[in-house]
Amino acid sequence: MEEWLMMAGYSVGIIVLLYLFIFKILGLRIINSNEVAVVEKWWSLKGSLKDSIIALNGEAGYAPGLLRGGIHFKSVLMYKIHKYPLITIPQGQIAYLFARDGAPLSPVQTLGRIVPEANNFQDVAGFLKNGGQRGPQRGILREGTYAINLAQFIVITPSAIKSISSNLKQERSELISMQKTLAEREGFSPVVIMGRGGNESSDMMGIVTVHDGTPISQGEIIAPDVGEEHASFQDPEKFLELGGRRGKQIQILTDGTYYINRLFATVEFRPKTVVPIGFVGVVVSFFGSEGVDTSGENYKHGELVSVGSKGVLEKPLMPGKYAFNTDAGKVVLVPTTNIILKWNKTETGDHKYDENLTEVDIITKDAFEPSLPLSVVMHIDYKQAPWVIQRFGDIGMLVNQSLDPLVSAYFKDVAQTKTLIELIQERSAIRERAVLEMKEKFEKYNLQLEEVLIGTPKTTVADTQIENILMQLRERQIAEEKKVTYQKQQSAAESEKSLREAQAIAEQQSFLTKSKIQIEIEGNNGAALASRAEQESNQIIALAKANASKIKLEGEAEASKESNVGLAKAQAIEAQVKAYGGAEYRVIQEVTDKLADAVKNATVDIVPKTVVQMGSGDNGSGGSSGGSGTVMDTLLKFITLDKLGVSLQHISEPSAAPQANESAVKSDQGIDAQEKQPETD
Repeated sequence: MEEWLMMAGYSVGIIVLLYLFIFKILGLRIINSNEVAVVEKWWSLKGSLKDSIIALNGEAGYAPGLLRGGIHFKSVLMYKIHKYPLITIPQGQIAYLFARDGAPLSPVQTLGRIVPEANNFQDVAGFLKNGGQRGPQRGILREGTYAINLAQFIVITPSAIKSISSNLKQERSELISMQKTLAEREGFSPVVIMGRGGNESSDMMGIVTVHDGTPISQGEIIAPDVGEEHASFQDPEKFLELGGRRGKQIQILTDGTYYINRLFATVEFRPKTVVPIGFVGVVVSFFGSEGVDTSGENYKHGELVSVGSKGVLEKPLMPGKYAFNTDAGKVVLVPTTNIILKWNKTETGDHKYDENLTEVDIITKDAFEPSLPLSVVMHIDYKQAPWVIQRFGDIGMLVNQSLDPLVSAYFKDVAQTKTLIELIQERSAIRERAVLEMKEKFEKYNLQLEEVLIGTPKTTVADTQIENILMQLRERQIAEEKKVTYQKQQSAAESEKSLREAQAIAEQQSFLTKSKIQIEIEGNNGAALASRAEQESNQIIALAKANASKIKLEGEAEASKESNVGLAKAQAIEAQVKAYGGAEYRVIQEVTDKLADAVKNATVDIVPKTVVQMGSGDNGSGGSSGGSGTVMDTLLKFITLDKLGVSLQHISEPSAAPQANESAVKSDQGIDAQEKQPETD
């Protein structure tokens, strides 16, 4: 038993010695298929490295090659094996590399150039022998599995910094900062430009800034386009070979996925430029060569240039969506629809062009000082839009610096020639005149004036004079409206009257019809009666003619008698007139007698009962021949003659009256004698 135990102990010792010999001295290494190993040589007859890390010629140091899966013998007396898993980059991620060995970077470089012979950094010898440079690399690792020598290349991923070097204290802070910068730039994932919310149509674009290469030319603010061969900045080496420059790029990224090294170029997302319907986009380019002026010699406000030149482009952008690099220029939207500008501080259009406009302060001819609100409708021809922008910069400056002073001055001049009432009542005429006169001024600014609208003059709350005038106008208008209303009411009443009459006639139509028939019946009866009456009248006429012949004879005899009697009376009256001295005296005599009789027969005393007579009746100086006349009788006769305008000078001979009386008596007697003569016929 003891012998067996001793033999077993010897066996174990032999096994241990064999293990030590095989694994330690001979260096038996087993590398799994998903692993690689970096060989670090402890010592070498060729000496050690001075200025490099990788021993390309068998020096002591890190070997450029890797141990892949399998069994390998590397004596621990000479080699140190650094085993680690293969580098795997997941789908949709990017890994960055930092080379620890290689040629130094040039002054214009920030990243080491790509060496195609390095086979995506898996051939260290090919990398170093073909000019590979130390530091961060332009090349990146996309999704896949790579056998990377971590002694030469440090791989930076979103979650780790992979390296086998034990002396990274000085480099580690730099690598951590690099990892943080890449994370901030979202550099571990590709650049994806697509519509928001997964829409097929995108309204975003990418503005690229390159951080490596030759700087742009003096005086330029953006790098020129070098073509599409660099695959939209995904091939940095090709980009630089084509003459690409460091800085902002004129070329932009549109919809798609781009694997761009964010240490080489950063991407800024910006919305595309949208020119809505009703607008055009005037391009002001900050990039390009000095262009040829296309505005003409007569235009002195600036130059218009073609595409690719600096300045205002002569051709505007029509409505649509454009991937326009806003670092290389700007697009000024100019409305092509009608623009309404309101000189009213309480109203502002959606375009905000008139947000600084207020009512125009005017002074009328009659010294009122109201504020006049205005509205101007204008239009900009899309072909003239570049001219307007070249001249004024933008529409806001056009309105505030040119149109506001122009319109205000015009209406101030007009107001000074009109009273307040004229300004209100003649608003239509003033507006038409303003359109005609201001249209020419607007055309000088490459604008088209469509309409001018004038509001009602306004005053402050404390000023009531204008309101009083307006109140008078309102009352006047109300009176006119009332007049029209009354006329309408009168017309309506007349129409109603006619309607009532028509209705009454319609209601009595049956009676009217009966009455018309009755009228016709009565007419026929009347015609019969008329015919009978006509016959009777003819009979009567015949009888009348017979009687007329008889009466005619009798009448002629009677007429002869009456003629003789009347002739005698006329002769007697003529004799009396002659006796009185004329017809007027005869009339006076009759009037006087009638008046005297009226006084005598009156029952009222009109004279005193006691009368003093001027003399006896025999003298005849104041009384009648019979002695019965009084002073009053005489006085009344004189007064009556005087009122009749008869002069007493014609009454001269007292004997004339008796003679006239005798003639009159004789005449009367003669007439009586004739009347008493028997008829001889």
